[in-house]
Amino acid sequence: MYDVVALGELLIDFTANGKSGQGNPLFEANPGGAPCNVLAMLAKLGRRCAFVGKVGQDMFGRRLKDTIEEVGIDSRGLVLDPDASTTLAFVQNAPDGDREFSFYRNPGADELLTREELPEDMLRQTRIFHFGSLSLTREPARSATRAAVELAAAGGAVISFDPNLRASLWPNLDAAREQMLWGCSVCHILKVAEEELEFLTGCSGIPAGSAALRERFPNLRLLLVTRGGKGSIALWQDVTVECPAYLQPNTVDTTGAGDTFCGCCLHYVLDHGLDRLDQAGLMEMLRFANAAAGLITTKKGAIRSMPERADIQRVTGG
Repeated sequence: MYDVVALGELLIDFTANGKSGQGNPLFEANPGGAPCNVLAMLAKLGRRCAFVGKVGQDMFGRRLKDTIEEVGIDSRGLVLDPDASTTLAFVQNAPDGDREFSFYRNPGADELLTREELPEDMLRQTRIFHFGSLSLTREPARSATRAAVELAAAGGAVISFDPNLRASLWPNLDAAREQMLWGCSVCHILKVAEEELEFLTGCSGIPAGSAALRERFPNLRLLLVTRGGKGSIALWQDVTVECPAYLQPNTVDTTGAGDTFCGCCLHYVLDHGLDRLDQAGLMEMLRFANAAAGLITTKKGAIRSMPERADIQRVTGG
């Protein structure tokens, strides 16, 4: 039995890292991809994790496979496709650590995962199944994702979803909204950025947006709203808890901050379940997750940059 199995994109984030002697920009090849970033944080916290997805059988794909194995993620569900290229993303950071993405994915190997390539035994034997929206952008990965959700749910897994809007990867925003709302309709835990909440609901403000989403999707048991430098909010039943961010003075890259936060929250749910949460527990969860998200912004990349438990506890004072 796995603690968490995640499906989606595994790619190389080429993160801007200075200039060469000739004045050309230099990019550092950081392993990334939102679902696997979540697993990397969970693995750091001692959880048994596995990844399902596809990369190219190229130098980047082989490096990604080696990387996730090195950080403790089971790669049995990772397919290396000899006829496809691994997805690449070039990331330009602003002075405040925010990012601009340029994707090389038309299609990328991650979009070509098929229903037949799913490791059914793995998906039926996980406590939590986590996925994002990028595997819903194109067939056949869209159908594979939907089948994976069905398999995990049939096995009794809690379903976790992160919309993770990347507008340039969709044919149009209406298509993005349609698929993201499908993800909301099948999940028990939803981690969503504040601006994504407004995109999905058309409502301005977190109270109105969260109310609209929870009314439409009664399956949502835990709603997590990230707010960047303003912290995060957790909503469970009639309890709402807000926690400030742990901003770091040496922030260099916000890539993976939301995924780190998500991984920490899933770690808490694995310990405590979804039935008996309360205000004090949710605050404990958010403080730990916010601290971890703040720490990862002090390094480039995500999968290899996850913070240690002791460092997180040092920030929270716990």
